[in-house]
Amino acid sequence: MFKLEIKSGDKKISYKPLSISIKFLIDEKNLKQTLENVIKVSNVKLSELQKKSFLSKEGNEIRISKHDGKPDEMFISKIKIDEKFSPDYFRNYLAGFIQKIEGEEAKYLHVSIPKFEHFKKYFSSEEYFYRSFMEGLILGNYSFDKYKKDKKSEKLLDVFFYADDVKKLSSAIAKSLNLMESVNFTKDLQNEPSNALVPSILAERISTELKSAGVKVKVFDEKEIKKRKMGGVLAVGSGSNNPPRFIVLEYNGLTKKNKAKHIALVGKGVTFDSGGISIKPSSNMGEMKADMSGAAVVAGTILAAAKSKLPVKLLGVIPSVENMPSGKSFKPGDIIVTASGKSIEVIDTDAEGRVILSDALDYASKEKPDVIIDLATLTGACVVALGEFVSGLFTKDDKLAEDLYKAGQQTFDRLWRLPLWDDYNYLIKTDVADVKNLGSRWGGAITAAKFLENFVDKKIPWAHLDIAGPAMANDFNNYTKKYMTGFGVRLLFEYLENLTR
Repeated sequence: MFKLEIKSGDKKISYKPLSISIKFLIDEKNLKQTLENVIKVSNVKLSELQKKSFLSKEGNEIRISKHDGKPDEMFISKIKIDEKFSPDYFRNYLAGFIQKIEGEEAKYLHVSIPKFEHFKKYFSSEEYFYRSFMEGLILGNYSFDKYKKDKKSEKLLDVFFYADDVKKLSSAIAKSLNLMESVNFTKDLQNEPSNALVPSILAERISTELKSAGVKVKVFDEKEIKKRKMGGVLAVGSGSNNPPRFIVLEYNGLTKKNKAKHIALVGKGVTFDSGGISIKPSSNMGEMKADMSGAAVVAGTILAAAKSKLPVKLLGVIPSVENMPSGKSFKPGDIIVTASGKSIEVIDTDAEGRVILSDALDYASKEKPDVIIDLATLTGACVVALGEFVSGLFTKDDKLAEDLYKAGQQTFDRLWRLPLWDDYNYLIKTDVADVKNLGSRWGGAITAAKFLENFVDKKIPWAHLDIAGPAMANDFNNYTKKYMTGFGVRLLFEYLENLTR
């Protein structure tokens, strides 16, 4: 792909050789005249067929070659602002565009951002409107080819954005670069094969990256985990030759003037999930290298906050294990005592994520944050219920639900709230322990969330995000097709930013 250099363009555009320009026209009554004006100003010629096709109901884009090289190529894209339009439009368009020109020798890309006034109802701010363009380019440009022998060398592409408000544009570029570097760090962790990312290496990579951004990092080894009586983490990690790790991240961007909330983020860090003794079918088991996506999102979000110097206080808690079958593995029928003192009857060793999260949620609760949010690729049941591109949202706090949902609508890391009613508690009751780790066939995503609820301080607002679907590669849009997606980082960053406004 490209090595992108994203900049704010000058008022007077100067096109160098091997340039591409993108202009967006809004589909409205005067579209024909607007097109004629663009043709005149840009000094290009279109055939009648090109004009009629573009102006037709089905037409959406024209590609024009300019023999004078000012620029070499122009793309004129038509935007329909109707019931199908969303805040993801430009993000998705530019993600697809950068992939479309991947094999070309372009050196300069000029993107003219249309006037914000047409899109006010879809975006929280003009700056975020601008940011969606940059996010799209960077998301679409992502690749993971470090293990290919014959990988392509990156080509430099200077990208110039032009917008009405230069100050907001400059801020949008700076913020997008910090955020998207963190998203790509998250995606790199997710896409790493599990033989190269066992718990100890996950801890090392997170520690190295976040310490360089000023985040405090503590890593507990198996001896410290045992000392702290984290029975859930020890049990799930017992079957692997690669011992568990427990990672704690602390970022404090608060100032005397700012008293934003203290937020704890908890992420499931199963670097590979075979299912343990309750082993999974072999089909698509390779995807379970990304069963640490919740952990990667927590690390990426805190990294983004630190890079952007957000005035918030964050605690990151990541329990990391490898769930493998062996003579030392935990087994169905076992009873585990967690750090909270509560016991778990093991019904299925493939319901392991919630077991390690029991210790992590207890740790987070004891730090007394104002809010706890956990993320986990927890259940296939959530994917069955909501599809591949939406995360399940579980919380009893309406304000927290509203804030997260709103952030998801803007970033298109979307959430849908599912019930957390106490009526479901009977499904995880057991006669031999405080709770069992698996309910019946029905409501699997809900009973998993109800299980986690047992280990959270009831006085602390808490939300559980089941990201099992959208964390994985899916065909929903142009930037989620090939690789694990980094779903959740942009969502949580937006949520945190909103807290500081």
